[in-house]
Parts: sequence; C-alpha cells; structure tokens
Amino acid sequence: MFAAATTNSLLLEVCILLGATLILVPLGKRFGIATVLGYLLTGLLLGPSGLHVVNNPNHLLHFSEFGVVLLLFLIGLELQPSRLWALRQLIFVMGGLQMTVTGAVLMALVHVVFGLAWAQSFVIGFGLALSSTAFVLQLLTERRQLSTTHGQQAFTILLFQDIAVIPLLAALPFLSGVQEQQHYDWEYFAKVISIFAGLVFASRYVVRPFFKFVANSHATELLTAVALFIVLGVSLLMDYIGLSMALGAFLTGVLLADSAYRHEIESSIEPFKGLLLGLFFISVGMLTDVKLIVAKPLLIIGAALGLIVVKFAVLSVIARALGNRWDNSLRLGVTLAQGGEFAFVLFSVARGQHLLNHQQQSTLDLIVTVSMALTPLAFWLWGRVGEAYFAKRAPARDYDTIPDHAHPVVLAGFGRMGQIIGRVLRMHNIEFTAIEKSANQVDFVRKFGNSVFYGDPRNPDTLRAAGLGKARLFILAIGDIEHSVTVADYVVRTYPEVTILARAINRQHYYRLREVGVKYIWRETYLSALDMSRESLEVLGFSKEFARKSVRMFRDYDDELIEQQQAIYDDEAKLIESAQSATAELESLFESDLNEAKALMAQKDD
Repeated sequence: MFAAATTNSLLLEVCILLGATLILVPLGKRFGIATVLGYLLTGLLLGPSGLHVVNNPNHLLHFSEFGVVLLLFLIGLELQPSRLWALRQLIFVMGGLQMTVTGAVLMALVHVVFGLAWAQSFVIGFGLALSSTAFVLQLLTERRQLSTTHGQQAFTILLFQDIAVIPLLAALPFLSGVQEQQHYDWEYFAKVISIFAGLVFASRYVVRPFFKFVANSHATELLTAVALFIVLGVSLLMDYIGLSMALGAFLTGVLLADSAYRHEIESSIEPFKGLLLGLFFISVGMLTDVKLIVAKPLLIIGAALGLIVVKFAVLSVIARALGNRWDNSLRLGVTLAQGGEFAFVLFSVARGQHLLNHQQQSTLDLIVTVSMALTPLAFWLWGRVGEAYFAKRAPARDYDTIPDHAHPVVLAGFGRMGQIIGRVLRMHNIEFTAIEKSANQVDFVRKFGNSVFYGDPRNPDTLRAAGLGKARLFILAIGDIEHSVTVADYVVRTYPEVTILARAINRQHYYRLREVGVKYIWRETYLSALDMSRESLEVLGFSKEFARKSVRMFRDYDDELIEQQQAIYDDEAKLIESAQSATAELESLFESDLNEAKALMAQKDD
C-alpha cells in the first residue's frame, strides 16, 4: 500500500509538472524566454520556494538525471572522428584556451575572495566556465547568426565544453577522495582500463552485429530498447566502479558514432532525452532556494554580473589574440558570457560527492540562472551600443576595382549556382569576370583560388568596368529576386546585343524576368526535380523509355503552361484555373500512356 501510494504520488507530481510545462514554457518562449530558463522558472514556481506543489523534489531529480545521461550519450554519438578532425583547430585551440584560462581565473578568484579549498574552487571555477549550449544556439538561430564567424566559433567552443564536461565529471570522485583521504590502488586502475578496453571491443564486435540482427527483425521499437539497454547498462557499470554514469554514456556514444545505425539510435533516444532533461531542469529550479536571492540579493546579482564580465573579458582577449577582429572578439565574448546548463549537472554531482553543501549548490545554481536570464539583455545591449560603435568606426568596405579587360563572359552572382557555372567555364579555359555583392562570400571563395570581384551588379559602372559592352554572354545568377530583375531590366535595355542566361528562383521570378525581356531562363530546382522524377519511376518498376517519355511529356506541358500563364501570372484566380485545367489534361494523357505501358509489359510477360 505504501509503495502504491508513493508511486501514485510521484505520477501525480509528474503529471502536474508536465501540464505546467506545456503551459509555461511555450508562454515563456512567446515572450522571448529560452526553453531552459522556462524549465527553471517552472521548477521555481511549483517547488518548495513557490506554490509547494512538489515539496520533496530530490526523488524527481534522481529520476530525471537519466536525461543528462542520455544527453551526453547523444553528444558522444555526434562526435565522429572525421568531424572532430575537420574542426580540430577551432575546437581544441580556441575551445581549450577558453575553458582552461576562464576556469583558472574563476578558480583563483573563488579561492582568494571566498577562501574555499582548492578542490571546491576547482569545481566552482571550471563549472562556471561552462556556457549554455541550449541558450546560445537558440539565440544565434533566432538572430540568424549561426553561420557568422562568431557564431561558428561559439559553436566549436561549446562543442569543446561538452567534451570537457566528461573529464570534469570523472574528476569529481577523485577530488572528493582527496578530501576524504581515500586512495585508489593499481588494482582499481587496472579494473578501469580493462573495462574501457572491453567497451571498445564490445562496441565493434558485439554491439554492432547485434544492432544488425535486431534491425533485420524490422521491429523499430526493439532498436529503442537496445539503445536504452546499452546506455543504461554501461552507465550502471561506470557507477559500479566509482566513475560517473554520464562518462559511461558519453563513451558509449563515441564508440557508436561511426555505426551504420547511428541515426536510428539518435532518433530513438532523442524523445526520452528531451523529456527527462526538461524534468532535470525543473528539478534544479525546485531545489533552488529563492530565499537566498531575497536574503542576499547583492551577492547573487553581483556574482552573476561578475561572472558575465570575467567570461566576456577573458574570451574577448583570447579571440583577439588568435587573430579575430575586435568587433568579432567582443561579439563572441557576449555570446558565451553566461553560465551553462551543465554547471547544474556538475554542481549537482559535486554535492553528491560532498564537495559542495546544499547552500553552496543553491547559491551557484542561482548565480548561473541569473546570468542566463541576463543573456538576452546582454545581446540587446551589444546590438544597441557595441554594433553601433563599430558601425560608425569601421568604414564600409570599398568595392573592388575591376581591371579593364574584355572577357567573353560576365557572371553576376557567385553563390551556389554561379560557382558551378564558373568551374565548368574554367575547365574549358573560358575566361570570365565574376561579380559578387557579398563581401563574406567573396572572401570565402577566394580562399579556393576563385577569381571574383566584390561589387554590386546593379551599379551600371560596375557592369561597364566588367567589360559587359564587349562580352558575348551575361550570366545572371543572383539569388535575390528584386536585385535580379533590376539587373536584367538594365542589361536588356542597355546591352541588347549581349545574350542573357538567367537563374530563376521560382515561377514568379521566371515571369518577371520574361516580362523585362529575358529569353533564356533556368528555374534552379526544376531540372533536378525532373531528373529525380525519372529515376523514381525507374525504381518503381517502369521502363527507362516510359520514364523518359513521361518526364519529357511533363516538361513539354509545363513549358507550354508557363507560356500561357505569363500574361495572367499576377491574377491568382485565373492562375489557379489555368493550372487545374492543365493538370486534368496532363493526367488524361498520362493515364493513356500508362495503360499502353501496362499492355506492353503484359505482352512481355506472356
């Protein structure tokens, strides 16, 4: 009866938490609050410091810690050796310096200012050196900055931090053992090494063949069961020998990173990870003592601001020393100045190892939470102050001076499509002048030996300097529709003797280019889609001749349709009516051809 009552109580609490999360987290995101912060605030609201819905969150915390285990398994699963090698310099140089220098500075400050032992200072310093992967990636994605220089550097530093969490967690029992005067003999280390060697052997010669055996059964739920069994089994094995369960999960992920079933494993584990990790952050929020921030507001807020300032300063200096411009260095510093979610994990495990007491953990969790809450404000301040300062100070980059020469081809736009065209022309030793408006794109493609000039094709002087008046061919490969139509209109009117080949993003773009007088237009995904359609028909059992004929018929009808719709492309009602009529006619022809093909196939079978 007692066990049943306890189980029902836990289920009731979990149901309440899930219900509150479904309301509060989306509501928070609507107001710009990141998901992790939403979980923490949900825990604060429902825990002992709030509405007392859950008065003893410790048992929930122990259950939800499996979310951290699964998260580290998935991180390990992403770390393929080839990917690590490609990013090795950014990850291990910039990431290593950020983690080492920031951790050392914070450790020294904690030891000197608060007088804590070196073991505690180490845990706190390096725990606070971690930044929030969830926070940062979400903010960069929302601001479309993930592909920028500071966005890519932030990603690689976060990747190193994710890796660094593992040895930090593994070090906690040893740090705790030093305090308790425990010793590890050679027999213990031999056991650890033997288990690691056994894991490497088993991952290649036992686990992978077993995954293949299960996959051949075509029962997808068994793959999920096997993945969970392996992760939890190795984690329990690590716990048995006194190491972190998270370490075991991470190692398992790394060992399976090159497995052919990596994506199936990842998709199977992901839902469990997300749910349990959310419960973990809710539990952390519940265990956070709000009375502390009321009792010591200056300490908590001052420490959070101090953490942001120290991390911002250290990383900005490191980035500048590694060759970044000051503006990018400072952007990177702002991006990674907050504390991270793995700090909660580290401090939670450290408390379990008696390296931190409850009050210290609660204080540190509050400092990290406040620093995370201040991150959107820091981004906003940087945008208003920092970006404005550098925009005024740094003059706009001048367009390149294009040499006075007459190449037979002028290529406007050197993105995905322009580069392929340029490579083909270069293979045949056909000289061309390429113009690209994006300075970042110009700098990038020049690294690969491409000759491209930074300029705006909409500027008549740029086209004149590029030798368009003496060229035979003008290739318009600009991705921006408005810019493309503007350039096309000018070239058609000013250089009528030059042949124009143009790229169209979609049908509307096609119509507008035709309207200004361009004759030769390629819709960028059209031919690829037709080719894939032909291949699809062949895979489904139709003959090659029938597949080619079907695609050719569709193309002829679509070309005819686009000509018919040219005059009505801005009238939606007429456009829909025309498309429906053409589709019905084409389906009728296809049906006739299909019956003919089936008859021929039947004759062959006879």
